[in-house]
Amino acid sequence: MKPMRIVVAGTLAVLSLAAHAEDMPGMKMDDMNGMPMKQEARQVQQATAEGTIKAIDTTKQRVTIAHGAVPAVQWPPMTMAFAATAEQLQGLAIGDRVTFAFRLEGGAATIVSIGK
Repeated sequence: MKPMRIVVAGTLAVLSLAAHAEDMPGMKMDDMNGMPMKQEARQVQQATAEGTIKAIDTTKQRVTIAHGAVPAVQWPPMTMAFAATAEQLQGLAIGDRVTFAFRLEGGAATIVSIGK
């Protein structure tokens, strides 16, 4: 009976992740609320990544980046929006390859630094 419980639990975890992802092939997510993360990952306050800018919203001060895996927070590659200041968004354009550092607070990811 135990093996059946493990299979069911694994299936529920996959279904739970699918319910939170907007676009599973690229795991596009507007924010991190609801994304399952291990407890250790929630305690990480800052991480770095590389990616390509997909959208810039100067009104909402958000930049959407398709980034690679981020081992520090156990994230797979995905496309997601990050909060950013107007100054950080200056000089950036859709299609730019960037390296960036971000901070996690609760379920929100905020750019700390970003550069081409």
